[in-house]
Amino acid sequence: MEDEKGGVVVKLIDAVNEISAITEYRCTVKKQYCNLARRLKLLTPMFEEIRDSKEPIPEDSFRALDSLMEALESAKELLRFGAEGSKIYLNLLDPDPDPDPNPTSSGYTVNVHNESIAWWTQGPTNRSPGTSKRICVEVEYQDPLVLEREKIMNRFLEVTAHLEQTLSGISYEKLDISDEVKEQVELVLAQFRRAKGRVDAPDVELYEDMLSIYNKVNDMAADQAVIRRLVDKLQLTGIADLTQESIALHEMVTISGGDPGDKIEKMSMLLKKIKDFVLTENPNIDSRASETPPSTGSGPVSKDASHKTTVVPDDFRCPISLELMKDPVITYERSCIEKWLEAGHGTCPKTQQALTCTVLTPNYVLRSLIAQWCEANGLEPPKRPGGSRSSKTTSACSPAERIKIESLLHKLTSGSPEDQRSAAGEIRLLAKRNADNRVAIAEAGAIPLLVGHLSTPDSRTQEHAVTALLNLSICEDNKGSIISSGAVPGIVHVLKKGSMEARENAAATLFSLSVVDENKIIIGSSGAIPPLVTLLSEGTQRGKKDAATALFNLCIYQGNKGKAVRAGVVPTLMRLLTEPQGGMVDEALAILAILASHPEGKAAIGGAEAVPVLVEVIGSGSHRNKENAAAVLVHLCGGDQQYLVEAQELGIMGPLVDLAQNGTDRGKRKAAQLLDRMTRFAEQQKQAQAQAEAQAQAGQVQNQQSQPTSAAPNSLL
Repeated sequence: MEDEKGGVVVKLIDAVNEISAITEYRCTVKKQYCNLARRLKLLTPMFEEIRDSKEPIPEDSFRALDSLMEALESAKELLRFGAEGSKIYLNLLDPDPDPDPNPTSSGYTVNVHNESIAWWTQGPTNRSPGTSKRICVEVEYQDPLVLEREKIMNRFLEVTAHLEQTLSGISYEKLDISDEVKEQVELVLAQFRRAKGRVDAPDVELYEDMLSIYNKVNDMAADQAVIRRLVDKLQLTGIADLTQESIALHEMVTISGGDPGDKIEKMSMLLKKIKDFVLTENPNIDSRASETPPSTGSGPVSKDASHKTTVVPDDFRCPISLELMKDPVITYERSCIEKWLEAGHGTCPKTQQALTCTVLTPNYVLRSLIAQWCEANGLEPPKRPGGSRSSKTTSACSPAERIKIESLLHKLTSGSPEDQRSAAGEIRLLAKRNADNRVAIAEAGAIPLLVGHLSTPDSRTQEHAVTALLNLSICEDNKGSIISSGAVPGIVHVLKKGSMEARENAAATLFSLSVVDENKIIIGSSGAIPPLVTLLSEGTQRGKKDAATALFNLCIYQGNKGKAVRAGVVPTLMRLLTEPQGGMVDEALAILAILASHPEGKAAIGGAEAVPVLVEVIGSGSHRNKENAAAVLVHLCGGDQQYLVEAQELGIMGPLVDLAQNGTDRGKRKAAQLLDRMTRFAEQQKQAQAQAEAQAQAGQVQNQQSQPTSAAPNSLL
């Protein structure tokens, strides 16, 4: 029994030591969480004196300490979430809720960095310390946001109330501890009582800024100023910060059973906006990681064209293989975690804790960050392995859910237009909800039926069908099934003839399918590019974005570049570059940079009088746009000196020198190439001028020598 009591004291010390190791908290909760951690650290001397005492611990004191252990565990997990949870989630909450100072019924489970964090509630506040009971409740991520804020604040109040309750239940006179330690514990207890029901006022401006982006209420120009403030306040300024935030959001998806819900999807889109802004404004943010060698000296490295050693950041390496990830799912390379699971492991490779969900959710944000890092360091972005999966993803849907899906498919094949429309709409929503649904719907044979409805005269059914295919295509295995079902011609039909929303979703579907390289050829040869160019020209802002991303992906394949040029994409891109609102400049320049490498693209860009616009962008654009504009000019000026002359006359030399010194790595290379060509062109002009002058002088001398000598005077005769 004494061993058991001693074990509890050791656990109490360990718990406080683990709390002490948590040093940084998210800005929203920093002050109150730091205060909580500081108070708990003051309990260490009491635990150490009890451990070192020779006196036995009374039974009632043991029960009280055991209850305190539970309270410390809940505090530790709360503090860990405050240190490792999603910054966006913790900040995107209503700043003025009305929390219940005595909450009794809120709690949920959160998974942060592969460590399960159980947030539980205690029963009624008059429950005796020795009989408190944990109640674990799975999180329901649902609007309104005020409910989430209340959960966070209520949870903090629960933890502090539980700590105050358990500390009050200890009879310190029965413990062999010094008077100084007793006074210190009394001080801690008094601080908990004063803090009861109190919470810090949140940053209202930060909340409003995040909400404006979250709900997409601002225009593009305003968004940039707001996002700049968010980057600073959320401290999402580096690759590591962005990656950890991506991981935290994806852990929330995992805990929700693979169903992110609209709110977490919006948070992911908000993170993508922040990531795009950070990488555009400061594309060299990874330089610290690449300049600092790994502590062990054995980390994976890559070398760029100049033979400079580049260290792969730890966040981009699979914890199992230690290699740069090609197809990350949460924080692992897909093939590695698949082998781990197939070997019969039911635990996390890093924490060894039991896995509550084995659905492999692609981490698109992390994949994008890795690609951006590779590009900034002059490395070839890792290509996702095609067809290397050892087995197809299987669904974990219940029999009841499968019966529901079968019923919807039966309605989809009925002769009633109303039933077809209703069924297509429900399948669309089910496919959006989670990964298991997407697999189960495909397994039930829905894809060919949905493809058949792409040509239906009912516009609403058509819209549901193409959007359902878009949602299903998120599952990697479904991409091949959609292509093999002959969906592309039907999607192109919707892209041409559908409603605006259907056309937008058709473009997004083509983008999703074109992630697979072989599909780029199929989609390009199906006539998809001309209607994408039309949507890019006349669509809504969202439609233009969807069309631009699809065109960019398709034009990575050389054979599609000429098709895009012949479809008239260059004049459309030039118009988007010069629009007053400027909402499509990034996309337009990125596509032009790809097309400029094709002979037809180069000719079309040159004929569109692009040089003045490109020179202006190099002088005043963002880092990413400067490098893309320089890349276009490099291709234009290759073998055609008229563009060099035009660019020089427009005053490009100064901006080029600045880009060569201060731009992104790629921007520096493109600027150096242009400066080299201009230098060589100037030397050629000087040589040509010198040769012309020499030839002129030689001609003059020759003319003088060829004239006859005048006769001598005849005066002497």
